[in-house]
Amino acid sequence: MANLKSLAKDTAIYGMSSIIGRCLNYLLVPIYTAKLTAASGGYGVITNLYAYTALLLIILTYGMETTYFRYANKSNENPERVYSTILLSVGFTSLMFIALIFLFLHQISGFMGYSDHPSYVWVMGTTVAIDAFQCIPFAYLRYKNRPIKFATLKLIAIVMTILLNIAYFIVLPTLYKSSPDVIGKIYSPTVGAGYAFYINLFCTASTTFFFYKELTGFKYVFDKNLMKRMMSYSWPILILGVAGILNQAADKILFPYIYKGSDMKMQLGIYGAASKIAMIMVLITQAFRYAYEPFVFGRAKDNDNRETYAKVMKYFVIFTLLAYLVVIGYMGALKHIIGHDYWDGLRVVPIVMVGTIMYGIYFNLSFWYKLIDKTIWGAYFSGIGCVVLIISNILFIPRFGYMACAWSGITGYGTSMLISYFVGQKMYRINYPIADMMKYVLLCVILNIGMYFSNQYLASAAAIGINTLLIILFATYVIKKDFPLSSLPVIGKHFKK
Repeated sequence: MANLKSLAKDTAIYGMSSIIGRCLNYLLVPIYTAKLTAASGGYGVITNLYAYTALLLIILTYGMETTYFRYANKSNENPERVYSTILLSVGFTSLMFIALIFLFLHQISGFMGYSDHPSYVWVMGTTVAIDAFQCIPFAYLRYKNRPIKFATLKLIAIVMTILLNIAYFIVLPTLYKSSPDVIGKIYSPTVGAGYAFYINLFCTASTTFFFYKELTGFKYVFDKNLMKRMMSYSWPILILGVAGILNQAADKILFPYIYKGSDMKMQLGIYGAASKIAMIMVLITQAFRYAYEPFVFGRAKDNDNRETYAKVMKYFVIFTLLAYLVVIGYMGALKHIIGHDYWDGLRVVPIVMVGTIMYGIYFNLSFWYKLIDKTIWGAYFSGIGCVVLIISNILFIPRFGYMACAWSGITGYGTSMLISYFVGQKMYRINYPIADMMKYVLLCVILNIGMYFSNQYLASAAAIGINTLLIILFATYVIKKDFPLSSLPVIGKHFKK
């Protein structure tokens, strides 16, 4: 229980930064969807390029975050030497990537369909390279159990991004109408969606200066032999990561090449905007990942680890199901996050959330092969799931459009999740409480059906009222049956009665 409380505390802090950050970031969605109409395709461009960014970030870090935690916690390795070697390696590859982007800019932008806007490509490439480098000092903060600084730096970057987006998408366009000569020196209406990329570059680059302490105060050493050992551990994680992010971003990358309709950018923009409402599930899995990786590797030698991992899985499923019900229950209010002409995409929200829950479960299941240094299994599982997802997209996007993207996510994540579970039970058996978790899944399905009918046939206020009662019903069942509030001195007496 002490371990679980420690994990819960760190997850809360990491989650706080992620949740507050995402909530602030949600301000960008109504801004973009209001200023960049669905028909203009501007938000489709943002959706497409940020999908590339997500994939490139995985490639440019090549599994070194997880590798750092593994090797820094090995008794026969020097943590400072591990950190220095990884930092130099990722820094060098990031610089090489930026150089290649500028060297082949016109070819790359033409291939991606942005020959008219090559600046989008080099700005995006530079931003993701800097972001990849920053992943290592961010990992160092997690290793040192410094979630406060981690969260603070994340929030500073996000607040800067929000303020500059408000300035360049709302304030300056308004002022430009009355004073084009003056405002025109710092703003041009022809840039449009490009400002989203320029602002991101500025804020990402600025964050680097806050890592002064993490980048100084030690001797930089690149240990070739150590790097070889770490690469043998990390390359399967790279494949795993690429396959995993393709499960999340392949649809947005492939869509322009597969969907042949003239409304391609509009459809992609609608799908991207609606998917933002499902991001609460991504927040939970991301916050959980930030805390759980150092938690697992830091306690790899403790006793009764498997029992702890089983309990963590159960609580993860419970809280993600609760989050799912909250989003579905308050869809009538949450839909106003995006512009009205994007509402057609709301039907993908529950599908995307289910897929993300499956990804979170798969992440929970992934630690058995990391702990026994057999990360190649992760490459197999994620690779198979990725192939299933890509084939599903190729087959069904031409006929069903962006709905195929949402369902393909479930096929990809579901495949990886199931294979990882069955193989893992043979290689590193953990007695997960499957029966208990399935009871929660069944209850969630029943309540979800009730929410569907209330959202469909009742007025908005009445639907929210009914859905709130259903959410309270689920939460009450959780507290009564499983939540560790019953172990607390005062509250526990109440539950024992």
